[in-house]
Amino acid sequence: MTAAPPDFASARVLVVGDVMLDRYWHGQTGRISPEAPVPVVRMQDSEDRPGGAANVALNLAALGLHPTLIGLVGADDAGDRIGHELANAGVDARLLRVPDRPTITKLRVLARHQQLLRVDFEQPFHDLDPAPLEAAVAEAVREADVVILSDYAKGALADPTSLIRLAREAGARVLVDPKGRDFAPYRGADLLTPNLAEFEAVTGPSEDEAALVEHGRATLGQLDLGALLVTRGEAGMTLIRAEGEPVHLPARAREVFDVTGAGDTVIATLGAALAAGEPLPRAVALANAAAGLVVGRLGAATVSAPELMAEMAEAEEVGLGVVNEEQLQRAIARARAKGERVVMTNGCFDLLHAGHVAYLEAARALGDRLVVAVNEDDSVRRLKGEGRPLNPVERRMAVLAGLRAVDWVVPFSEETPERLICALGPDYLVKGGDYRADEVAGHDCVREAGGEVVILDYIEGLSTTEIVNRLQRPSASS
Repeated sequence: MTAAPPDFASARVLVVGDVMLDRYWHGQTGRISPEAPVPVVRMQDSEDRPGGAANVALNLAALGLHPTLIGLVGADDAGDRIGHELANAGVDARLLRVPDRPTITKLRVLARHQQLLRVDFEQPFHDLDPAPLEAAVAEAVREADVVILSDYAKGALADPTSLIRLAREAGARVLVDPKGRDFAPYRGADLLTPNLAEFEAVTGPSEDEAALVEHGRATLGQLDLGALLVTRGEAGMTLIRAEGEPVHLPARAREVFDVTGAGDTVIATLGAALAAGEPLPRAVALANAAAGLVVGRLGAATVSAPELMAEMAEAEEVGLGVVNEEQLQRAIARARAKGERVVMTNGCFDLLHAGHVAYLEAARALGDRLVVAVNEDDSVRRLKGEGRPLNPVERRMAVLAGLRAVDWVVPFSEETPERLICALGPDYLVKGGDYRADEVAGHDCVREAGGEVVILDYIEGLSTTEIVNRLQRPSASS
């Protein structure tokens, strides 16, 4: 059953941060300049879009909200352009004009949808008196359920601590898209949304998901934060809270075209969902779906509420990602009703390596949907011995679910997945290695149902056991 859509129209969100103009020049190029080894672009079209915190506000408006935006711009044509575009979108833009500074502008030159050059026009606002902006926030925050601080390190949020205090005193939740190598200025916020590079710049490298969660929880405790949502590109998102298990969501992008503004879409969708009364895990799922849509578009794009809910409905109907057996049976039935062919394979997948990825891609190419059944921890221990698995089943499944080739991941606890295979009845049952088809668990019931058993080769020299043995083997110098 699909969850009811959030009531975005009633959500009250205030955005505060660095406002800028994103300018796009589109043209064609077919030759190299005789003056320098650079392409010559023949201009054909231009486009101006509000960027930075203004793009967060546009994303909120696209979802059906009537957000308020507070930020700094110059007393110039670019500032006028931003105000005009925001007003047309239904944003209450309370822009503070700074007479002696230009509006921050990023010019991108594109040809054939490829960015060739970016030119930044900016004089940051760090040295300005923060009092006028704080006064504007103090007035607007009384009408907000959620406050989003969009920090691009241009000076509007030179003192985020005072803004967080104002929001907390007004009873509003505070979400921050952070910038820089120190999260201390955001102490007391309800949620931070760093990308992985920003997170590791503050906490140090995380060699695996366990370290990521450990570093995240330490940061929560040090800075009195409510939660962290680390966006990880193709690896999806990880929600870390002080209590409870972390939530790993696989990336939902079908095809990545342009990541510009994806962070704005994530925090806008989070803020909208939380202000509409959604619980945090559901808000994160909505944000993940919105990010998957927006990266398939050119530039700093937005997602409408109908688009977002259609994407969520498809995900919930089809059940993409980690599922239980009952959910998987329903998903396969719907896939078959559409004429789709289902491929199934299984394994421990303790350390995912290049051999696994190539194997799964080859398996997926046989049909339309790929099911991967994964041994639960006790089953791996019985097969591989003490010390295995290196990663618990939840993390192994989360990594597999993040692969583009994989549609559904389901755990099983028995010695073999034969019962599960027979219950699901895939069109193709795939195994890798030196097996004969009649040695594969479940081969007989698959064939009886009209399916086919396919043996694929692994890449020579790549196996989890060999990798583990090499890591444990003493070096020659020891």
